[in-house]
Amino acid sequence: MPRLVIDLAERTAATYLEAAIGLLLVGGITGLSSLQSAAVAAVPAGLTVVKGALGSFLGRADTAALLPARTDPASRE
Repeated sequence: MPRLVIDLAERTAATYLEAAIGLLLVGGITGLSSLQSAAVAAVPAGLTVVKGALGSFLGRADTAALLPARTDPASRE
């Protein structure tokens, strides 16, 4: 279980940072303030948590990947 938590935390943090930076870069176009951009970036990060939870059931149990265990590169360790 700790491996899954670390995997999911890394994926969630990366998704949040990517979304937040993207929204801040286009802030003039979207009209969003920094605080609004930070809040909106939480939506894809939250969806990453949902996807990772599904991945732990549908894919290999100790990763957040949706890949089946037979094709998951982590399964070859």
